[in-house]
Amino acid sequence: MAGSSGILVGLGESRVYLNPHYANRHGLIAGATGTGKTVSLQLLAEGFSRLGVPVFLADVKGDLSGISQAGSPNPKVEKRIAEIGLEQFDYAGNPAVFWDLFGEHGHPIRTTISEMGPLLLSRLLDLSDAQEGVLNIAFEFADDEGLLLLDLKDLKTTLQHVSENAKEFTTTYGNVSASSVGAILRQLLVLERAGAEQFFGEPALDIWDFIRTARDGRGQINILAADRLLQNPRLYSTFLLWLLSELFETLPEVGDLDKPRFVFFFDEAHLLFNDAPKALLEKIEQVVRLIRSKGVGVYFITQSPSDIPDSVLGQLSNKVQHALRAFTPKDQKAVETAAQSFRPNPRLDTVQAITELAVGEALISLLEDQGTPGIVQRTLVCPPHSRIGPATLDERQDLLRSSPLAGRYEQAVDRESAHERLTQRARQIAAEKAAAAEEQLTYRRTAGRGRTRQGVGETLAKTLVRTVGGELGRQVIRGILGSMFKRR
Repeated sequence: MAGSSGILVGLGESRVYLNPHYANRHGLIAGATGTGKTVSLQLLAEGFSRLGVPVFLADVKGDLSGISQAGSPNPKVEKRIAEIGLEQFDYAGNPAVFWDLFGEHGHPIRTTISEMGPLLLSRLLDLSDAQEGVLNIAFEFADDEGLLLLDLKDLKTTLQHVSENAKEFTTTYGNVSASSVGAILRQLLVLERAGAEQFFGEPALDIWDFIRTARDGRGQINILAADRLLQNPRLYSTFLLWLLSELFETLPEVGDLDKPRFVFFFDEAHLLFNDAPKALLEKIEQVVRLIRSKGVGVYFITQSPSDIPDSVLGQLSNKVQHALRAFTPKDQKAVETAAQSFRPNPRLDTVQAITELAVGEALISLLEDQGTPGIVQRTLVCPPHSRIGPATLDERQDLLRSSPLAGRYEQAVDRESAHERLTQRARQIAAEKAAAAEEQLTYRRTAGRGRTRQGVGETLAKTLVRTVGGELGRQVIRGILGSMFKRR
């Protein structure tokens, strides 16, 4: 619910509002399974939409699609409306666009290998340091040569080319191990079998298609179907991190606005940080810190604040903490850590309250005037105006047919890229070698007759100049996470 004071989140000692001016200071929604995190996420998402702020969220359990449909009265919702004292509560759906990496339950989302970049791709493939080094060589070679890495076959062909010419690459780029190339190719095969080949290619996602408003001025809510995607946690987390880096690299600096220009909800956030190497964690921390100046608010949703590294957790200023269970010493420590992250309330035992919260209750601390943290309050969370639960298949299909982006991404495009160029180059060099061999044989047969021919070395040199010379000087610029920097 959005009003003149911001987004009404619930009722504590007084009504609790999220101030849009500080919504880009990021946030956290935490709590055990079944305590109400999803409803809090839904409430905030539709609140931002009503303020005209576009939103992205991942539907990991398949029940957030109901945000597109109007809610309906039921005893629990009516009771909460009365408890909070909400007047003229209207049930309404929101302008939603469905997306799906696999293209089954929404518009397909694609990116290119180049746009993903070697750092994120290494995480996706779970490569060793040596294998990541070889992958970086392949990207560097493609950048130097102006070769487009669009899909998986482009990357595989480039890696094979690097392996076949390892001696030449060693003097220019560094050592190339055939075993490392083989390991990368095996990991790419696993990725293909998981269905990820549909994610790499064109037309690539234009991030501005996320940052749209409906005709009535409400922000577009972009819903990613993530139930199947979550079966591959590394693909899920790497994709969302890539999306975050796209926002960072694409959007201009705007500073602090009256409201964010975009809000990004990162559900199952612990998957982003599990087994992440230190170098990647430093990059994530840097992106989260700097993306605020692009007008983007990032909200992590997870079971416990301890799932988030301290360097990132310290940047999450707006906190919604649902109940945690304290059955083990580790659980008790997590509860204490969560309690310590709040500005104390002398009238509330925060540690005890965290374990006693009912479903639909939360401890909430949001930034107030001057950006100071509000005192933590035990809060009854408002019900969303939209449906709590999934949209039906027919409702989803109707929205897809009427989507403003219908037909833009559905048809894949396969244009000339590294695979075609390197294959053509290999055929041309093979043809030149065959021609040179034939020429050498002819020369021997006609020796002494006064005929002059180009030597084998001269022929090959000219061939390489023709095929390579026109491609130099076209390096691309890569951003903070190694993705291709685009000035759209």
